[in-house]
Amino acid sequence: MNNRTRWLVVVLVLGLAGVVALWPRDDEPGPPPTPSRPTQDVSALRAQAQLRPCVPGSGGGVDVTCLGDGTRTALALKGPLLINFWATWCQPCQEELPVLDAYAKQPGAVPVVPVLVESREADGLELLTRLGVRLPSVHDGADELRKRVKAPNSLPATYYVTADGQVRLITDPPTFTAPDQVEKAVR
Repeated sequence: MNNRTRWLVVVLVLGLAGVVALWPRDDEPGPPPTPSRPTQDVSALRAQAQLRPCVPGSGGGVDVTCLGDGTRTALALKGPLLINFWATWCQPCQEELPVLDAYAKQPGAVPVVPVLVESREADGLELLTRLGVRLPSVHDGADELRKRVKAPNSLPATYYVTADGQVRLITDPPTFTAPDQVEKAVR
């Protein structure tokens, strides 16, 4: 290899290194990007999901969208109530949702409201359908409910709302793996 070829290789390598160094990066942690795809018929996804109806708002709550029918409702922080924040990209959320659904089917269970965040409604409906979870679920697209309870950015995050309106983050366990863990957490 002659000197001219060596210099050409050095210049190309340095140029490539410069491009890589200057290439924009997304250094923010968070969910992976949602792949682009055609807009789906959300009403068909709602019908397919067969979610139980949301409890109509009684005012004074946070405005959210009921995933089951698309209506806006005010979710009041009145208990007893279990609120579970989840996203479609969150693997522990996907494992926990069926556990919460199984718990909610037990006699005397505290009402459970899954709250979809950081995800599109259509994606949430698809996931709930695939998991067979039929809980009355809401979408908090503006993150208002999560801000109200000062929920962490990590998911899943589950809160117990007591009868007198106190909101308590459940940290033990951090993710439910069995319905009896949910029962113990809400006592």
